[in-house]
Amino acid sequence: MSQKPKPSHGLTACPGCAEPLESGDRFCGACGYDLSAVPSAEAGPDRPTVAIGTPVTWPDAPPREPGSLSTMTQHPADLPGTDSGGRDLPTAEVRTDDPAAPAGDGTQATAAHGGAAPVPPAPAPRETPAPDPHSLGSPTSDGDFELAAPDPRAAVRVEPAPAAPAPAVAPAPAAPPAPAPASASAVICVACRAGRVDTDGYCENCGHAQPRERDHMERELAGVAAVSDRGLRHHRNEDAFAVSSTTLPDGSPATLAIVCDGVSSATRPDEASAAAAEAAGASLLAALPRGTHPQQAMHEAIVAAAEAVNSLAEEPGQDGAEHDPHRHRNAPACTIVGSVVASGLLVVGWVGDSRVYWVPDDRSTPPARLTEDDSWAAQMVAAGLMNEAEAYADERAHAITGWLGADSYELDPHTAAFKPDRSGVVVVCTDGLWNYAEAAEDMARVVPADAAVRPLGAAQVLVGHALDGGGHDNITVALVPFTAVATGAGSA
Repeated sequence: MSQKPKPSHGLTACPGCAEPLESGDRFCGACGYDLSAVPSAEAGPDRPTVAIGTPVTWPDAPPREPGSLSTMTQHPADLPGTDSGGRDLPTAEVRTDDPAAPAGDGTQATAAHGGAAPVPPAPAPRETPAPDPHSLGSPTSDGDFELAAPDPRAAVRVEPAPAAPAPAVAPAPAAPPAPAPASASAVICVACRAGRVDTDGYCENCGHAQPRERDHMERELAGVAAVSDRGLRHHRNEDAFAVSSTTLPDGSPATLAIVCDGVSSATRPDEASAAAAEAAGASLLAALPRGTHPQQAMHEAIVAAAEAVNSLAEEPGQDGAEHDPHRHRNAPACTIVGSVVASGLLVVGWVGDSRVYWVPDDRSTPPARLTEDDSWAAQMVAAGLMNEAEAYADERAHAITGWLGADSYELDPHTAAFKPDRSGVVVVCTDGLWNYAEAAEDMARVVPADAAVRPLGAAQVLVGHALDGGGHDNITVALVPFTAVATGAGSA
C-alpha cells in the first residue's frame, strides 16, 4: 500500500517463518517479522474532492455533536479542486475476454485487498512492505523444486448466499440426490495435480497450500457487483468488501458498496479489512431505512468500522508476541472507502488511499476522481511543495497518513455528496487497481462501455487489467451503476 525507500537487509528468507524475501522488504509479508526500522515522514491534512453536477437537494445532514471525533459533514460547494491525474501511467491493454456470468442475489458479502504554508503535524505514515516474489517453476537452493502457483484468474467463482424471501407457493419436494462416489470427496492438489488435499488445506504429496476461498471472490446484486483477487505477488488477500441494497422510507432503492484494504505492515490486516467491511455495511443497512441522511449514514458507518478494527487490538494472544519478541506488533489496521447511491444522490466516504471514481456513460464528458488520498503525495500537493507529477513520482508517494486502527491517533472520516446530472458508473477500488489506472481519464479508458448493464463482467475486466499489469497488490473493485434522475431544464 505504500512505497517508501527500502534499504537492503541482506536476508533471503524471513528469520521468523522462512518466507522468501526481497532485498527491499521491511517486514515479512507472511508473519510480519520486523526486518528494519520504519522511518517517519511529514504528514498533514488533505481535502476532499471534486464536485460534479447540480447541488444536492437532500435536507441538510445533522451537524457534528460536541465531543465527536468526526469532521463536519461536507457538501459539494465546500469541496474545491479538480480530479487527480496530471500524468498517464503505463497501462496494459484492456482484456476483452471477460466471461459473462449469471446475476446472483444476496445481501452483504465480505470477500476475501493520493510555496504554501507548511503541513501541520499528522500521524507518521504507515508502510506496507513490497510483496515478496516467488520463483515459479525453478529449483530452490536446497534442491527442492518449487511448483508454479495457480493463476488466481482461473479461481472458481464463489456464489453469494441466496436471500430468503418467503415464497408465495411452497416448492415441490425435490428428489433425493444420488449418493456421491467415495472418491468424489477427495480434492486434488492444484499444484502437482496428483496428491490429495488434506483437511488442513495442504497437499499430502507436494505439501503446497491450496487456494483459499478469499483468494478470489465475486458478488453481484441487481445494482452493484464486486470482485476481489489476491493478485500475483501477495501470499494472501488482505482486501475485503461488502455490497448490498436496501430501501429508503419512501420505498426507493439504495445501493451501497464498501471496500477495505488491510495495512500489510500491521498485525492481522486481513482480519482488520474483513471486520471493517462487515461493520460498515451493517451500519448502513441499519441507518438508511430509518431515514438517516446518506452522508451522515456514511460517516456513522466509518466510525462503526473503526470501532470494529480497534476491538481486534484488544483480543489477547492473537499476534504471537509472547513467542517472538522481534515480531512486528502494530495494531490491526486497514483503509476504507465506500459509496451510497440513493434517489439520485451519490455519497462517498473514506479514510486512507482507496478511491472512488465517477465514469459517465457518455465518454465524451469528463470523468472525475471523487476522493483525495490520505497519503504523503496528496499532502505535498496540498501544501504546494510539489506538483502532482513530482509528488506521485516520489518513492514515498503512497505512504498513507490515515487509516482505521487502534494506533491511528485520531479518526478523521471524509464524506462528500454529489448529484450527477447524467448516468454513469461509480468505481470503488483499492490501490491494487488504481495503481494501473491512476488518473480519472485512465480509469475511464479501462472501464468497459457496458459497465452499467454488466457490472460484474466489467469488474472482472478491471481486475484482469491489474493482473495483466503485474498484479503486485491485492485487487478489489466494486461497480455501482448510477441512473440520473430527471430534474427538468437543469439537466444536461
